[in-house]
Parts: sequence; C-alpha cells; structure tokens
Amino acid sequence: MTDNAAPQPRVAVRRPHRADARRNFDALLNAAREAFAQHGTEASLEEIARRAGVGIGTLYRNFPTRQDLFDSVYVGEVEELCRAAEEVANLPPWDAFVAWLRRFVGYVATKRAIYEALNRDSEMFRSCRIAMYAAGEPLLVRAQEAGDARSDANFDDILRMITGITATGFVDDAQRERVLGIALDGLRVREHTAQNAAEQSEESIQGH
Repeated sequence: MTDNAAPQPRVAVRRPHRADARRNFDALLNAAREAFAQHGTEASLEEIARRAGVGIGTLYRNFPTRQDLFDSVYVGEVEELCRAAEEVANLPPWDAFVAWLRRFVGYVATKRAIYEALNRDSEMFRSCRIAMYAAGEPLLVRAQEAGDARSDANFDDILRMITGITATGFVDDAQRERVLGIALDGLRVREHTAQNAAEQSEESIQGH
C-alpha cells in the first residue's frame, strides 16, 4: 500500500540513530511489553532490563522515567498496528481485515496492562487513536464494499466488540480463539446465507 500508506502517530517513538543502540531500545520495548502484560505497571525495571539483555543504566538512558517507558510501549503498539495495515493490504478484503483485527487483539492486551498509567487527555493518546482508526477503518470499508463484511457495523462497533471479548477470562487460548471466530463469523456476509434465506422464503410461499 504505497500511495495510501496508513499515517503514523504524530508523537512517534524516538529511536536512537546507531544500529546497536536501536537494537537495545527495541529489545527494551519488547521486554517491557511482556513484563507489563504479566505483572502490570509495577513490573520491575531491573527485570525488564534483564529480559532485554542490557544493564539498568541502558534502560534509564533510553527511558529516564517509568512514564516514558509506558508511553513508548503504547506508541510502539500503535505504530505496529499502522504497519500491520500496510502489510495486509494486498490480501483479499476479508482476510486483510481479520488479520489486522488479530493484531489489534495484541494491542488490547498491552493497552489494558498499562491503561491506568496513560494520560488519556494527552496529545499523544489522541494522535495514537486517530492513527489507529486511519489505519484500520479503510480495511473494514474495503471488506464492506467487497460484500464480505456487514454494512450495518461501523469500525468503532467492531473494536468495542473485540475489546470486550478479549477482556473476558477464558479456560485456554483455544477457547478464546473459538469465541473470537464466532464473533468474526457474525460480522461476515456469506453468499450462501443469503441464498439459503431466499430459498427458505420461496419454500414457505409455495407451501402456502
């Protein structure tokens, strides 16, 4: 998707220029994402540095405060959502939208872990939301125009549904995937569904 590339958040993660420093920075973001998901906002910074394979001094050079780390993890997730929209753009419309929604599930998990630590009134938070919608909504519109997705569901409806589903406790990952699949089936327009309905209606009329 070259001409219609999804916009990035205006407040972007500022990565170091040197390749080795950039690797450490990204390793710290990945480690922080995992640690926050497992232990919440009180996750140990020393543990995050250990997971990333760097010293605590390297962590503080990149993220002087815990809030800097929260914000960078969140913006990094939104950046990945924007990139994901570009990466799936050449898939068939329904497949592209579902692939993006599955990436959105990962974003929800990270956001939930650090939600209370984010300033929801900040320019960063607002710009990230705008960028996320700008990335994902065209994929839904494309699926709707192709006749693959319900036309009566808007983007915000679907994100709220997926967020609600992923907030629920599940017995295991298989159950979560099954429930998510059921929800996505409810969004999909299937030709045979309309055809079956028409046939049943015709049979009913003939029966009378």
